[in-house]
Amino acid sequence: MEEYALIMRHEDGRKVASPEQIQAWMKQTMDWIGGIAAQNKFVGGTGLAFEEARVVMNKDSKKLVTNGPFGEIKETIGGFITVRAESIEEAVEFARGCPVLQGEGNSMEVRRIARNDGTH
Repeated sequence: MEEYALIMRHEDGRKVASPEQIQAWMKQTMDWIGGIAAQNKFVGGTGLAFEEARVVMNKDSKKLVTNGPFGEIKETIGGFITVRAESIEEAVEFARGCPVLQGEGNSMEVRRIARNDGTH
């Protein structure tokens, strides 16, 4: 069994939701994670805060620092979870159930986690 990162991408992380909407999304997300955990396939994860973020990048051989988690892309990573799955297809099925996909333009990236033993 392999481990996969399910990365939650928000098309526009700068949009502000009401506290009630955020609370509803958090409950949906916790229920989604609970379903994965009930199968003993949840490894861990966390959300990422939008404030107090910086992007460090190499531009013209200079290390530039900009405010915000956005860099030069229109989307931002809102969080991730790690799951155990028999295949990438199973991990994709977990991702398909993520409440973040309710947002127009939002996406889930599914990536197998490289093993520490040097195998891919």
